[in-house]
Formats: sequence, C-alpha cells, structure tokens
Amino acid sequence: MLTMAFDTSTTIGSVALGRGDEVLGASTLPLGAGYSETILKEVSRLLSGANLQPSDIDRLVVGSGPGSFTGVRIAASLAKGWCHRRDVPLYAYSSLRAVAATVEHPCVCVLFDARRGEVYAEAYDDGPFSGPVLGPLVGPVELVLSQLDPTMVWVFAGEGSLKHRDRIEASGAKVLSGDLKMPPAAALLWLAERLPEGCLDDLDAWEPSYLRASGAERERDRNA
Repeated sequence: MLTMAFDTSTTIGSVALGRGDEVLGASTLPLGAGYSETILKEVSRLLSGANLQPSDIDRLVVGSGPGSFTGVRIAASLAKGWCHRRDVPLYAYSSLRAVAATVEHPCVCVLFDARRGEVYAEAYDDGPFSGPVLGPLVGPVELVLSQLDPTMVWVFAGEGSLKHRDRIEASGAKVLSGDLKMPPAAALLWLAERLPEGCLDDLDAWEPSYLRASGAERERDRNA
C-alpha cells in the first residue's frame, strides 16, 4: 500500500512516502507563511522522484498535533481535502506519539514548545503502541515532571525538551539529542502499518488536537 505522510505541528515540517515498511523518500522542511504550498511542492517532488502520480497514493497519514495552531490546522485541511478529492482513507496519529516512535527506550516523554513558558506533553511507559500514561496536555514543564512515575527511568525528546533541558536534567531525567526534536513523517508511516485504529471513520467530523485556542480566539475572549 502506497502511503504519503506529513506533519506540520512544529517549526520544521516533515513529509514521507512509503510502501509498507519501506520508506521511498522523506524530507524535512522549514515552515512559514506558505505552509500549504511548501508541503504540496515537497509531496510532488517525492512522487516525481519515485516515478509516481498523486493518483497512485492509497492512503494519507497526518500528524494530528498538538503544536502550532496554524500548522496543525493546515495539515488537517490539506489531508481532508486530499482524501475527499481522491477518495482515499486518512489515518491520524498524535504528533507527539510520532516522536515517541523514533525513540528506542520504553519510557519516553515528548515535549513540544507551547510558548508562554509551557509545553505540549505526552508520555509513554511501554513504547508508542500503548496509550499514553500522561497527556496530551499543555502546561509548565514542572507540571509534567511532577506527574511522571518517579520509579521509572524517563528520557525526554522533542523541541520542548531541548528548550527546558536544565530543568529536566535537574530532575534526574535524560534529554535526547536534537536530531530527535521534530516529528518525522516516516514515523507516521511506521505507525500506520501497526496501528490500524488510526484510520478515521468519519473524515468530516474529525478534528486535530489543538489543546489551545488560536491566538485570535484568545484575544477575542480577553476582549469579550
């Protein structure tokens, strides 16, 4: 089954094309004002490199956040539009879980920077196949640390972990290197092969995980 995956939940997006467990192509790209155009151009490049057409894709996989409100929203919109137009199934998995899937340690906590001194967090104590034992949540890193089982040896991954490295390491936990800080789309391909429950039954009803309102909505609420 030919699968395209992408994630735009953080400041660096990722795109991957695969068939089964074989990754045919993958790349990361900086995201900015032209999220949609950047992702679609990279999708076209990967397909062209594999001598394939958009019509050859059997399913799409998307990182469902949490993360950048704009990035998560655009990824969801692109994915829904693609699947409606081509009548293919959409699979969705937590972007935090995708990072956890790249870590070879059973007890991993993934953090994304949520700004304002907070992080988006999700923790697994038996690898990414089981459900998270914590999260997804948004809050101060101290809150996350206080809710993890202290009898377990935790490692931390994700850009939020790098930003709060001092506080995390002061707790006795290990922060993994920066090459694991972004959610690789290749991990979404891997999850789709193993967790069929990620397939969405109702494409129109599905919404990604924002955890927070948009900046415009928060400003409106403050002024209400």
